[in-house]
Amino acid sequence: MNPIMTSLLLSTIAMGTIITMSSTHWLLAWIGLELNTLAIIPILAKQHHPRATEATTKYFLTQAAASAVLLFASTTNAWATGTWDITQLTNEPACIMLTMALSMKLGLAPLHFWLPEVLQGVPLSTALIIATWQKLAPISLLYLTHNVIHPPILLTMGILSTLTGGWGGLNQTQTRKIMAFSSIAHLGWMASITTINPNILLMNLFLYIIMTTTTFTMLVFTSSKTIKDLTTSWMISPSTTAMMLILLMSLGGLPPLTGFVPKWLILQELITNHLSTTATIMALSALLSLFFYLRISYTSTLTTFPATTQSTNKWRFTPKSNATLISLLLLPSIMILPMTPMLL
Repeated sequence: MNPIMTSLLLSTIAMGTIITMSSTHWLLAWIGLELNTLAIIPILAKQHHPRATEATTKYFLTQAAASAVLLFASTTNAWATGTWDITQLTNEPACIMLTMALSMKLGLAPLHFWLPEVLQGVPLSTALIIATWQKLAPISLLYLTHNVIHPPILLTMGILSTLTGGWGGLNQTQTRKIMAFSSIAHLGWMASITTINPNILLMNLFLYIIMTTTTFTMLVFTSSKTIKDLTTSWMISPSTTAMMLILLMSLGGLPPLTGFVPKWLILQELITNHLSTTATIMALSALLSLFFYLRISYTSTLTTFPATTQSTNKWRFTPKSNATLISLLLLPSIMILPMTPMLL
């Protein structure tokens, strides 16, 4: 794609997100979401391949349906209350429709079916944008309306998402699908805390974006699209492969790594609010996610793939970029736990 067009589309994606995050009027928020969706469509479809076309179509239809439901919810609320203010969402059906629309945009279970398929059909760099930046606008709307959204609906979707993210990733061999189910599980943790303590939601989102960006950057660096590709990633960069073990454990939420912080705080808040059953189910569902992170770690780091002494590099793939970005992102991805009081 032409570099000028790429920069224009990326700028439009950023502008759409910023418009949604800074608006207090439902129409402006909807326009920002539409800008966001329409600008990323050419980026998804730039590979002239049937799988990319299929992923683009699925993404467009899902996001368009979610935007239509969101616009209908805001119109219903404006009809009933006479205001378009985002914080004045008091109509009951509008609240439910808004929750479902934002859940579909984020990829929360049971409205998650599009996310693994779309990520599988696009390159790793584009999958990174969908898994991180595209979550900002819907979560900002969730944050603005957390006082009026029904807690039981979000808690149910949070539990379903953590279970779906864990179970769905168990039998996957494609790294993009594994990251998609990982994203669904993390979004489930965020959804469960939204109505209880939205500040923890923002902190969880911040840490999720850092850890996911680091993981995708490592996958791009080693050109690993399947778990089988990860078995020979040590030929490209042994140090990167070794650090991937710690990063995956952080994504799984093991102490004393960064990923433990949001899980610890969310479980503490749930128990404080007498939701011990929910906290127990979510803690157990984290074990499912941890299993497939461990499986990737075992394949990529803990075992050495049989190879001849001459094969110092992969035959075709060489690192396309230097490891500076990985080095900068890796530290906060694994070592933020001691700084937890500063984040709250």
